Amino acid sequence: MIAELGLAALWLAAGLCVLQLIAGAAGARSDVQGALSALVRPAAVVQGVLLLVAFAYLLRVFAVTDLSVALVAANSHADKPLIYRISGAWGNHEGSMLLWVTILGLCSALVALFEQRGEQRFIKAAMAAQGFVALGFYAFLLLSSNPFERLDPAAATGAGLNPLLQDIGLALHPPTLYVGYVGLSVAFSFVVAGLLTRQAGPDLARAMRPWVLAAWIALTLGIAAGSYWAYYELGWGGWWFWDPVENASLMPWLAATALLHSASVLAARDALRTWTIMLGVVAFSMSMVGTFLVRSGILTSVHAFAVDPERGAFILGLLTLYIGGAFVLFALRAGALAEGKRFATVSREGALVVNNVMLSGILAVVLLGTLYPLLAEALGTRVSIGPPYYNPVTAVFAVPMLLVLAVGPLLRWKRDNLRRIAVPLVLLGAILAASITIVVVFTGAGVLATMGLALAALLALASWLPLAGRRITRVPLPLWGSMLAHFGIAVSLAGMASESAFSTERLVAMRAGDTVSVGPFEARLEAVEPVAGPNWTALEARVAASSNGTGATLRPQARTFTEPQQSTSEAALLTRRDGQLYAILGDAAGDDRWQLRLWWKPFVTLIWFGAILIALGGLLSLIGHLRNGVRRWKIRDAMARRRAERATA
Repeated sequence: MIAELGLAALWLAAGLCVLQLIAGAAGARSDVQGALSALVRPAAVVQGVLLLVAFAYLLRVFAVTDLSVALVAANSHADKPLIYRISGAWGNHEGSMLLWVTILGLCSALVALFEQRGEQRFIKAAMAAQGFVALGFYAFLLLSSNPFERLDPAAATGAGLNPLLQDIGLALHPPTLYVGYVGLSVAFSFVVAGLLTRQAGPDLARAMRPWVLAAWIALTLGIAAGSYWAYYELGWGGWWFWDPVENASLMPWLAATALLHSASVLAARDALRTWTIMLGVVAFSMSMVGTFLVRSGILTSVHAFAVDPERGAFILGLLTLYIGGAFVLFALRAGALAEGKRFATVSREGALVVNNVMLSGILAVVLLGTLYPLLAEALGTRVSIGPPYYNPVTAVFAVPMLLVLAVGPLLRWKRDNLRRIAVPLVLLGAILAASITIVVVFTGAGVLATMGLALAALLALASWLPLAGRRITRVPLPLWGSMLAHFGIAVSLAGMASESAFSTERLVAMRAGDTVSVGPFEARLEAVEPVAGPNWTALEARVAASSNGTGATLRPQARTFTEPQQSTSEAALLTRRDGQLYAILGDAAGDDRWQLRLWWKPFVTLIWFGAILIALGGLLSLIGHLRNGVRRWKIRDAMARRRAERATA
């Protein structure tokens, strides 16, 4: 009965989505503002509630392991811990798509509830566009990916969840990414509304900026969580592999970063109108491309949902419809868009344009590297593209971008002169030169790692230079957020470069009692013993690691799951302020010896700590912009009341 109620709620929500689309389209016409258009907001709110009900029912059938539901039988098992049964609800294709649609519906409801003060034609056009986007996903979900499909008779036992997904990372990583993807759909809807109503000025940027910021924060946290999850779960010792599905989440983040800066310029200075419109379309395009790659079945990846090609073709059709239609609309209306205010090359706007071009270049590099092997394979040739391509080619764009990022916040809006900031420029140049010299002389790191460490030092200092000459108590919250986010980039960059330049690895075959050195640690294998978990058995090594008189015990495991049958390596991590010791237990090597792989990774945790700082900076900016928006609308309302009072006096 629960499954039927969930499916009914989903169908009702789809019907309200149709109403939202029709009512929003009616309200977007200047000559139609009647009872029909007034239904757009209630339809969106009730739709969001129904989707929450449907998703709650899906969680329920997974929590109780209802094996009469096909999705549960294929992706769960009663022996799994409760947290993995619940998170397993979206660890599959159908459940993850329902989560996507639920977040999409909740975003529409939030737009209906909180976007009250804007120009009504624009808001209703945006809600119609949001309904149009959602309708395609409803059709996909209900016609080809029903999460509540019944089995008759019910399965005797569940097939279980992929052991690599039986981790707390599944509870955090996909939902956070989906919030980011769907947040970009709201920005896309605002862009479409701006094109339809010919409103592509600062008000558009102010309306979409909170949504872009929220999506960007979620993408930052989702990518960082996914990186750390893969780092400790897959057992290969790395934090980024340039896997196509990893790239599928990175590409929307790159586009959203460019969109965020462009929208800020449009909101503050009424410039970069065309850039903002184009990037709004591109950002959502990248989230759709990522959805297609993950769910089309054309990728072989631990991250991908292997589904049949027909469903992949459905998503490709949606991508073509949404993105192709948006670009056609952009082409038709671009000539009618006002140019916006001009600015000099040497200005803060100019610096932001340079950074947007560099981000677009990185995006193009990643997109080409992701799609080219797929195209080559379709033509009968297998091509592998990895770090030897991505690292140096993206650096061509990343290095100048970071240099401009260090200087850009010091420039004035509209027009400036480099002589005015000569002292900070000399200071930053000295920091960069000194950092390169120190790294080259004392470490012997490679070229990319050297540039990474030097740029990290430069950006760490430059991030706080906008405080010069300001009273700390008068610094606006968005500026604090911007500085903290830029500092977080420096922290992450330092972690990436340090891990690349200074990691040490030991692969040894050890008996109990043997000792090996790795980095600053002495690691002693004490024993390898069998252990059992709730739905797995394992061989567990006890490794005593000591450094500078302090020690700890690492317990890497080689696990064997029964439902489904699969073996995994569970890494053991020992975290210190200056890095991590990473241990993996391998196979028996004969003569009572065991293979043990150990890494010492200096400052690797800075990668994820920096990501948290970046997201926190985005949150501060979001709060600041929301405050400013409320203050701005209060002022406008007060002025409108005064005008009305004068008119009636």
